[in-house]
Order: sequence, then structure tokens, then C-alpha cells
Amino acid sequence: MTHAILPASDPQTWGPALDETVAAVQRGAVVVLPTDTVYGVGADAFSPAAVAAVLAAKGRGRQMPPPVLVPDARTLDGLATDVSDDVRALVEAFWPGGLTVICRAQPTLAWDLGETHGTVALRMPDHPTALALLRRTGPLAVSSANLTGQPAALEVADAAAQLGDAVAVYLDGGPVPGGVASTIVDATGDVPVVVREGAISLECLREVVPALRGAGEPVAEPEEPGDTSPDAHR
Repeated sequence: MTHAILPASDPQTWGPALDETVAAVQRGAVVVLPTDTVYGVGADAFSPAAVAAVLAAKGRGRQMPPPVLVPDARTLDGLATDVSDDVRALVEAFWPGGLTVICRAQPTLAWDLGETHGTVALRMPDHPTALALLRRTGPLAVSSANLTGQPAALEVADAAAQLGDAVAVYLDGGPVPGGVASTIVDATGDVPVVVREGAISLECLREVVPALRGAGEPVAEPEEPGDTSPDAHR
């Protein structure tokens, strides 16, 4: 399989590129897209075979399931359950943007993202190309567009050099503006916990949710068991 690199930085001309990318997603292929943090490699979140292809392209196993990018904050309640007021406040403050929240997944969803232990990591990116694509495809399972252990791609050429023909379509949105991975907050316990600091600082998060705990900080009270491993979602 050969891949295509398509220009997608100008809303006036990106129509054909988005059309081809949407078609690729619909047939279960893997695509690369720009986001506000780093380039991402993704596929239809509801196609187990396509999600497996994303993990295979990165050289990653099912124990490190990909986050899911969404086009709108309203999608949160369709994909997650038991969404707390703290999560809603964080989403209102930092979506679209560099915040990933780990929530309990809706148990009725027909998807297989890997060994998620009943959770899903969700983010709404702040990038026009990504949002234009997501509005047409719906939720995409997206991880950073690089081989596991290698630097994240900040330009489409970086992603293509690493992933090659494992990806059908590369959307070229130019250099990404962020360059720093998203901050991940695990919201599956009683108190939200930062499990990876990234684009949004702990201080900024605490301005919205003062009780939020940083990675490695002691627990004030016993909490419900939950997976807060930084490697659970990336």
C-alpha cells in the first residue's frame, strides 16, 4: 500500500484532502492528522481492526490503548458515564485544547480500544484541520504519530518518515503549534489526578478544580481503586 500526503492547512482548498481522508477512515484505514499538540495517527474508534492497525503502526501493544479525539464537548456524555462536575468544569475551561480526561466508558459502546479496564481517554483538539475532520468522521482513536519510543512528529514529514505505508493518508496542516503532549487527568476516582503533565500546567488546572492532585502526591483519603498509570493512555 502506498500513502498520500495531502495539503490541509487552508480551509478554502482542503476540501478534496478531507474527502479522501474521510473515505480512508470509513474503509478502516489509518490516517495522520495535525493537532494542537503533536501530529496524531488514528482511525475509526468504533472499528477494532482499524484501532489494532494504529497500534501496530506505532509498534505498540493493547496494554497502551489510544485516546479518543472528539469534535465537540457534547460528545463527552455519549462516550463516558458518571461524568463528574469536576470533569465538566475542566472540559469547559480547557476544551478545545491540550487536556485529556480519563473517564469511565459507556458500557454499551461497541468498540475495542485495547486493555482500557472500562475507561476511555477523551480530548477535543484545538486545531481547525483536526476539528474539520472529526466533525465528518466522528470520534477517532488517535495516538501520537511516531514509532513507540521515538520523538513525536511536529511536521507531517516527521510522521511519514516514521510510519510510512502503515498510514494511508497524511493530512499536512503545516508545523503544529504546540509541540507538547496533552496533560492527562484521570477522573475515574473520587478526586481527579494528573497522571501526565503536558500542555496545561497543574497550576492552571487547580484554578478550576482546587482539589485536583498532581502525579505522585499523597492521597488524603482512601479512594476507589482506579488505573492511574501514566502508560495507560497516551
